[in-house]
Amino acid sequence: MEYTLRLGDNALILGQRLAEWCGHGPILEQDIALSNIALDHLGQARMLMNYAAKQKEDGSTEDDIAFKRDIFDYHNLLLVERENGDWGKTVMRQFLFDTYNYFFYTQLLKSKDAKLRDIAHKAIKEITYHAQWSAEWVIRLGDGTEESHQRVQDSLNDLWEYTGEMFTMDAVDEKMVAEGIGVDLNPIKDLWYEKVAEILDMATLQQPEDGWMQSGGKQGEHSEYLGYVLAEMQHLPRMYPEASW
Repeated sequence: MEYTLRLGDNALILGQRLAEWCGHGPILEQDIALSNIALDHLGQARMLMNYAAKQKEDGSTEDDIAFKRDIFDYHNLLLVERENGDWGKTVMRQFLFDTYNYFFYTQLLKSKDAKLRDIAHKAIKEITYHAQWSAEWVIRLGDGTEESHQRVQDSLNDLWEYTGEMFTMDAVDEKMVAEGIGVDLNPIKDLWYEKVAEILDMATLQQPEDGWMQSGGKQGEHSEYLGYVLAEMQHLPRMYPEASW
C-alpha cells in the first residue's frame, strides 16, 4: 500500500500546489492550461487513492486516504511540496518532476500489478503532455529576456537539491522491483539526466553540479511547506467529517 500512496501523494500534493495558480496565471490561456494540469494530477491521485484504500482493507475511502492522514503519513517527494514562487519557479519545478514522471510511468506500464498497470495506461497521455508543456516553457523562459533567464536559472539552482530523492531506492522500492510491481529508478535516472541536459541546453541554462541532496519525503519526513498545504486542503473535510459531497 505504501508504494501506491507514494505515487498518489505525488499527484495529490502537486495537483493542490498547481491549483493555487487558478485565477493567477500570467495570461488566460496558461491559467487554464495549468488548472487543467492540476486537475489531471488530482484525477490520477483519485485512482491511486482509491486503490490504496482497497489495499488497506479496513473500509477506508479515497477521501479518507486523501484528507484524513497526518503529515507524517504522507509519502510524496519533497520537490512537489515546495512553494510555487513565481511563474518561472513553478514551471521549473514542474519540468523537473514531469520529466521524471514521464519516464517512471512509461516503465510502470510494464508492472505485474494489473491495477497499477491500468492506472499507468490511463495517465500516460496526460503525463506526456505535461512533460512537453513544461519543457517548452523552460526553453521559452530560459532563452527569453535577461530577467526571465535569470529567474528560471535561480529557480533551477534552488530546486536542484530536491531532485536526487526521485532516484533514491529504499527498501520499499527494492521490494516492489523484486516482485515486478515497481519501477527500477536507476535507469530512470540516466534517462532523466539526458533529457534534462538536452532541454537546459536549448534554454541556455546552466545545469547545477550535483551535491548533497534533500530526502525523506518518501519516508514521511517533510518540510514545513507540506503542513500549510494540508491545512488548506484538509480544512473542510476535517471540520465536517460526515459531510457527503
